[in-house]
Amino acid sequence: MLQVYDLSKRYGDTLLFEQVNFVINAGERVGLVGPNGCGKTTLLRILVGQEQPDRGSVRLSVPDNKIGYLPQGLALEQDSTVGDILYDESLDERYWLRQVEKLTQAMSEANAKELDAIEQAYAHALDRLATAAAVMPEHQIDTILAGLGLSGVELDTSVAILSGGQKTRLGLARILLQDPGILLLDEPTNHLDIEALEWLEEYLSNYRGALLIVSHDRTFLDNTIQTVLEMSTESHTVSAYPGNYATFAEAKRREREKHAQEYADQQGRIARLQGAIEGWKGQASRIEHETIDFHYRKQAKKIARQGVTRQRRLERMLESEDLLDKPKQSWEMKLEFVDTPPSGQDVLVFEGLTKTFGDLCLFSDVNLVLRRGERIALVGPNGTGKTTLFRLIMCDQGATAGQVRVGSNVKIGYLAQEQETLASDRNALETVQQTASLSETDARRFLHYYLFSGDDVFTPVGDLSYGERARLALGLLVLQGCNLLLLDEPINHLDIASRERFEDALADFDGTVLAVVHDRYFIQRFATGIWALQNRSIRPYPELRQALGARTS
Repeated sequence: MLQVYDLSKRYGDTLLFEQVNFVINAGERVGLVGPNGCGKTTLLRILVGQEQPDRGSVRLSVPDNKIGYLPQGLALEQDSTVGDILYDESLDERYWLRQVEKLTQAMSEANAKELDAIEQAYAHALDRLATAAAVMPEHQIDTILAGLGLSGVELDTSVAILSGGQKTRLGLARILLQDPGILLLDEPTNHLDIEALEWLEEYLSNYRGALLIVSHDRTFLDNTIQTVLEMSTESHTVSAYPGNYATFAEAKRREREKHAQEYADQQGRIARLQGAIEGWKGQASRIEHETIDFHYRKQAKKIARQGVTRQRRLERMLESEDLLDKPKQSWEMKLEFVDTPPSGQDVLVFEGLTKTFGDLCLFSDVNLVLRRGERIALVGPNGTGKTTLFRLIMCDQGATAGQVRVGSNVKIGYLAQEQETLASDRNALETVQQTASLSETDARRFLHYYLFSGDDVFTPVGDLSYGERARLALGLLVLQGCNLLLLDEPINHLDIASRERFEDALADFDGTVLAVVHDRYFIQRFATGIWALQNRSIRPYPELRQALGARTS
């Protein structure tokens, strides 16, 4: 179904990948993983014809209208409505049925000069009618919209007023409604709540076509794929591993351990051989200098020849293709929260908190206490008010009733979902220096921990990728010395290595965390508790954490 031959791509002096080869057959489910910037999105764009490779070829044995591609930075027409995006009338059986009826009538009334063109249009309409008839029935359409949380969105709603998450889900719904033969999904889980994630996993488990997913959601990959393609920034190639992500991660761990052991063994052999050579040379030199006896000088020459033989053997080993490279430490984000000032025992106190917008009630009479040291995951369907709760805490909005009390000596650090707290016209260096009194040298050293090197620090924030902005925003929280972190979807655009580093940092963080997050693997590793926002209320749900653990184990 999809065949990739010797694919290579570079931008200027930057090589993304070379001689990439793989095949995806009908019904196969494949995950494409690798660090941010290694070329995953570029590869997908080449597969669908939006970019051209430098060398190599791609063969897709499905019609263009049967390729479902969800780009990472989905751009929808802002002057369109939800209905315009969801429903392509050229895929609607009723549309082509009307066309056939019109052309039938036209043929009965046409003169000889017009008939040929009308008959061609009629044949085309019949072909499209047969194709459109294969489109899923109405009840399945309703199921997709409901599963992605779009059933409550009116079809005449303007795309311009939708949230980023709604736009992503709208684009995903449009693709699924076309029932394509192959799905190429670039970060489909961004902005999906846990309920929608589980629905999408179930949908894909019953999907009959081929599937290629780029994702950093480890649980999602475990539940949807059967093969992993890893893009390496070291070899610039793609390697295949059978099994889901957990199987791949274990295989990579064993590879690293085996390589480290073999490298250590080889270095030991080299050291022993070098020691023996030096010993033979030294022994021969001592004999020659200490005696003029022919017998002993002859023996010294023999020892020296042994040293020369071993030296040549060592040189051949060092020049051999079998010489192992030293295991490399991958360049990962360095995230450490240091010097966190202590806060009072009660960090946030919600007293009868209520928030409404007109007739819409998001939540009412919320009474909760967030205590020092707790790491709470705030979960719930999209649109229920999680971000609004954060804005109430930050005093960016006012409560309809009740209040939020902030405890003593609490310093809040807020990571916004859309990264709107970052000034788009400033570069990373200016942003850091405005946050903390650092020299340019110290600021650049700090940014290096967050994978900004060289001239990257001068790139305007508005031109940074989503992942780069996320890393910069996390760095600013570290600089501010906050002891309460409000994190709204903090890991959406982080690769797996950065997510793991962030999880480790939060585990060592001495402060308090309230995070909106839908990554179930992340929740299991980081959260000490879960608050669920549903049915216009926010309540602790210890059993939900147990349920997540059962589903992700």
